Amino acid sequence: MSRSPTPPTQLDWLSLPPDDAGAPEATAPAAVPWPWQIPEADSPLSTLDRALARFLQDAQPSTEPRHAWLAALVSHQFGRGHACLDLDALASQPAATLGWEPAALQGLPSALGRAADDLPWCGTLGSPLVREGQRLYLRRNWQAEQQIRDSIAARLALPPLAPAGLASALNQLFAPDPLVPGPDWQKVACALAARQRFTLITGGPGTGKTTTVVRLLALLQDNARHSPQRRGQPLRIALAAPTGKAAARLAESIASAVQRLPAPLQADIPEQAQTLHKLLQVRPGAGHQPPPELALDLIVVDEASMIDLDMMARLLAAVPPNASVILLGDKDQLASVEAGAVMGQLCEGADAGGYSADTVAWLQSVAAVDVSPYQGAGGALAQQTVMLRFSRRFAGDSEIGQWASAVNQGQMAQVQALWRRSPRATAAASASVDRLEPTQAHDPALASIWQRGWSTWRAWLSAVTASTAAVDDAQALQALVAFNRFQVLCAVREGAWGVDGLNRRIAQALGLPTEGWYAGRPVMVTRNDYSLQLMNGDVGLCLRHAKGLRVAFADGHGGVRWVQPSRLDAVESVFAMTVHKSQGSEFEHVALVLPELPVAVLTRELLYTGITRAKSRLTLVVPATPALWRAVEKKVVRSGGLGAAARPAAS
Repeated sequence: MSRSPTPPTQLDWLSLPPDDAGAPEATAPAAVPWPWQIPEADSPLSTLDRALARFLQDAQPSTEPRHAWLAALVSHQFGRGHACLDLDALASQPAATLGWEPAALQGLPSALGRAADDLPWCGTLGSPLVREGQRLYLRRNWQAEQQIRDSIAARLALPPLAPAGLASALNQLFAPDPLVPGPDWQKVACALAARQRFTLITGGPGTGKTTTVVRLLALLQDNARHSPQRRGQPLRIALAAPTGKAAARLAESIASAVQRLPAPLQADIPEQAQTLHKLLQVRPGAGHQPPPELALDLIVVDEASMIDLDMMARLLAAVPPNASVILLGDKDQLASVEAGAVMGQLCEGADAGGYSADTVAWLQSVAAVDVSPYQGAGGALAQQTVMLRFSRRFAGDSEIGQWASAVNQGQMAQVQALWRRSPRATAAASASVDRLEPTQAHDPALASIWQRGWSTWRAWLSAVTASTAAVDDAQALQALVAFNRFQVLCAVREGAWGVDGLNRRIAQALGLPTEGWYAGRPVMVTRNDYSLQLMNGDVGLCLRHAKGLRVAFADGHGGVRWVQPSRLDAVESVFAMTVHKSQGSEFEHVALVLPELPVAVLTRELLYTGITRAKSRLTLVVPATPALWRAVEKKVVRSGGLGAAARPAAS
């Protein structure tokens, strides 16, 4: 098999040859051997990592073995969700940086960072690797970071917006609340978002992110309708989220919050949201097509912590430069599955504020809010970043809130104290947080938890199953709501405590079949299907319809979409789902199941995300407490150049 001799300056990092591909005769003299000598058995490096290193070596040979190592490690870090290889971190903390066990580290050459100084595959226009300071990138990741940086900087450099009557409008929308301590951060977020064309709003569950945005949209739309320049035309606004589930929740939250506005301010606020994939026309197998040009004045994107590097760059490229972008999300949740931790890095330093004296004075004059305790030397982005700090859901003595806070801050002593005082989970338990330490996966106490959690849904299902009548739309919606009140969340997919095994055992505990289609089977869509208008993460119930077994999905408009089971080729049972899949969802009661042994994915962020999916009740299923303690200690830090410490200071 031959390969066309593509010049090194035009290599695409995804265009990798097979392992047995020959090197071009013109660029790979036989006198230059393959220099990388490392046993392939039990290596943490994948075949793809090795293939990239060999590809670059074949295209532009190097006699320095560490060069091939660096190329492979850049690919390895990309596969682990990092935007780049951090050379400083590699030198000082190789195990934590690469996620390798000590035995694997023994094969690493010394002084890898110094070898980057003369790396042959970067430093030229279009080179496959890019070095920026002590960060080594695949070019595509570096380009995505640059596009994000440039787009944000360009928006922040535009003259500030000046909505007429902003101060009086803010006072109308935000009445003083004596129960909220400190500054009214929702009011601060609304004021700052009305001032500039890029705003980050971060906060945990119940802090009012969507409520804030609805009030902002009401303010801006009212201003636009009375603006002579717009001649009564409202702003063109889009609502979006990374997944179908998150988009549906955003739409529901917006619609609910709109009803609480004064009647004159409810007009022209959109209540429908779509996925970023649909908005930006991302299709599987379509290649890296340029994004569409969106005819918008403002876009609001929820669950922004789930957006990866490529998708964020695509989003900012599609939104006109003079349009406003508002990103909502919880910076402390799990980052995207793909490479990058965009929201987390952009919000770096949000806890401290970092507001300039000018911003502090402006907020005092326009919003009558004193944020002087949060004054600092933050750059331009810090002036448009707001952290909502008061949670109405987890306020006061909320046990779930205490767990979330202690885990998020890595307070081991507090987590252990909370664990000790949490009662054992039983059928009669009434505590908001309880726990179970099962000795084995078939512990009868586990079946009691599943049966208790879905008791309302099981009663409904039994009644329907006993009847011969078909289920109508209203009943299907009722069943979906009842089922979604409780959810089992897992850290892993495989093993005794993973999604696959638990789905089978839970079905057995509920007296349901473990395979095939049957009335009552809950399923999750695992791949976007635009022909069926179903998105990855959508949950449906198989029920007895007038036309036979059909799967009912909520359509987001108060109705139901019925789909034949035979048309669903990418679904799985969903009594249990991974914490990753649960992002963008909330449940009244969550059973969070940890594995028996510590695993790479079991981190502080995963624990925090799983805990905060529970609105009123949390059951912790922990077969071995050392796994819980280690997860609290293990914080994920993804390498990248979007953080405040890495990006240039804004003027």
